[in-house]
Amino acid sequence: MKILIVNTYDSQYGASRAAYRLHRVLLEIGINSLMLVQIKRTDDHTVIPVYDENNKIQKALAMVRPTLDQIPVMFYKNRTKTLFSPSWLPFSKAVKKINEINPDIVHLHWITGGMFKIEDIDKIKKPILWTLHDNWAFTGGCHIKWDCENYINICGNCPRLGSNKDNDLSKRIFLRKQRIFNKKNIVIVGPSSWIADLSKRSALLKDKKHYIIPNPIDTNLFKPISKEYARYLWNLPQDKKLILFGAMSATTDINKGFKELTDALKFLTLKNIELVVFGSSKPKNATDFGFKTHYLGHLSDDVSLVTLYNAVDVVVVPSLQENLSNTIMESLSCGTPVVAFDVGGNRDMIEHMINGYLAKPFDPEDLAKGIEWVLNAPNYDELCKNAREKVVREFDSIVVAKKYVELYKELLNGNLK
Repeated sequence: MKILIVNTYDSQYGASRAAYRLHRVLLEIGINSLMLVQIKRTDDHTVIPVYDENNKIQKALAMVRPTLDQIPVMFYKNRTKTLFSPSWLPFSKAVKKINEINPDIVHLHWITGGMFKIEDIDKIKKPILWTLHDNWAFTGGCHIKWDCENYINICGNCPRLGSNKDNDLSKRIFLRKQRIFNKKNIVIVGPSSWIADLSKRSALLKDKKHYIIPNPIDTNLFKPISKEYARYLWNLPQDKKLILFGAMSATTDINKGFKELTDALKFLTLKNIELVVFGSSKPKNATDFGFKTHYLGHLSDDVSLVTLYNAVDVVVVPSLQENLSNTIMESLSCGTPVVAFDVGGNRDMIEHMINGYLAKPFDPEDLAKGIEWVLNAPNYDELCKNAREKVVREFDSIVVAKKYVELYKELLNGNLK
């Protein structure tokens, strides 16, 4: 069985990390897996770039395609700052490369950023499995739909574009997808029950077969270690309760909820606490929370994350929308409880007041209540134990990989359940 994992990147952003983790564990259990990417960051020889890395022009074009893909969006002056992908760029070599590799199954993940033109999907000759890491596959271009329900019928009047026109860019993209998806047999995987349910409701993908398989995590890497030693490594105080917040562009990406966290911290009554932030350097006009804040900048490796999750007492993930958060899964795997809003796929991982706390969506006071509940919990050690056991049982790499292998076999044998 030859599987080709396809993702725009191999080591950047949450979707690429999830896709690469799946690729590596498939290899570990003896599956012939390759990964195809537009932009390659690792030196892994099983990861194949679409464009020739030794050709400076091709490599430069690969790097600039994500920016070029945004050109049609730029005509909408009232657009929001959240990502919107038209996927219109011609001359992509991705499909040609896929068909040259000739896998048994093409496993798509996050494929925007100029990697594919929507119409290119129709040229893939092999069976397609598509794991959804955000809302893009079933919308008219937005990756985060927020509260918009247009995707259920047809897009247009797009709030992400700030558009009040029916025949706007979102509708044109929607119709392009509809033409391709209606004639293409694609099997959909939702890492969370939440995103699978959205996809099943969507006009674009409701007629496709859907499965729920979570993202994998190496629980032998993301595991509990000595809190004292972890704090020593990070030069963090041993005598404080430490709250961790972090993500890519932690303080600037509005979806990651730094504003909501800032509002919540004002409600805390605990005094012996400090905040730790990764994914951002200290802002020029940093907020004074009334207690010390450690800004650690961007982390680029899993070992740093493991030691950091183990150094703190609670991780807060105040995102406004999440599919299946890597941060939540990684923290729980290290035995550190998580507080998050009850949105998206968070309840697939956080069991309320068993291994963390699910706060009322976007209620800063309840988010603060959750933080204090975890930090004051008389059974804190039990919360940590429950957190670890949940991930080992349901999200361990081998557990997840076996589910995918079973689905691959069903797809190849034509007996999907």
